[in-house]
Amino acid sequence: MSIEVRTALQVPEGDGVTVKRLMPVHGFLNYDPFVLWDHFDIAKGGFPPHPHRGFEAITWMIRGGMRHKDTLGNEGTVQAGGAQRFTAGRGITHSEMPDGHAEGIQLWINLPQRLKRIDAAYQQVNEVPSEEADGVSLHFIVGDRGAIDLHTDVEFVEIRMTAGSHLRHDIDAGWRGMVYVVEGGVRLSGEHGDDISLQTGEAAFAEKEPFLSLFSETGAHLMWCFGVPHHEPIRQHGPFVD
Repeated sequence: MSIEVRTALQVPEGDGVTVKRLMPVHGFLNYDPFVLWDHFDIAKGGFPPHPHRGFEAITWMIRGGMRHKDTLGNEGTVQAGGAQRFTAGRGITHSEMPDGHAEGIQLWINLPQRLKRIDAAYQQVNEVPSEEADGVSLHFIVGDRGAIDLHTDVEFVEIRMTAGSHLRHDIDAGWRGMVYVVEGGVRLSGEHGDDISLQTGEAAFAEKEPFLSLFSETGAHLMWCFGVPHHEPIRQHGPFVD
């Protein structure tokens, strides 16, 4: 069993924006295949045009909307309950500006070396598959049941738990990732029954776990994100991952 708890740090970003960042931060630069995790909640400012290459990014909207525009000619606004993905590949320049009060999660996933030079691409979905049972609702953003396509095997799911609800979620062999608390509190345990408490802005990073069990006494809004590592060197410098 290997579970480690980390707290997102307040980091200035873009034009007058402060995000809650899990990575990259000093002492914790990435968690292969993931290279950035930001929880943003902004009413003004934003992310004016800037370049990227070498990875894929997903933005999941929790509240409000985000306007995207890029050098491929794509332009659109994704609203709460929707998601966008851009593949930076050999290079792309884009902007992301809030449409009103905007809250969401942005996640970067490294591309394997053999795909670093693929063409840039963009995908936007306005809703994702979902299910609800026993006080737990799941929104499948990426994965076998998800709406977004990636070049890396990833499962990215929004989880909302009512007070007193339970969830056990299996993890494929060789996968690693995290459970992040957007709001509320949850108790988490793995194969050996260790009981870990997580609160708003905290995440449990796990690998070599066949499943995780979650229980929320008061209700919780979570993000589940697991994937297959590439086992390749990650060379990230600012907006580029080479």
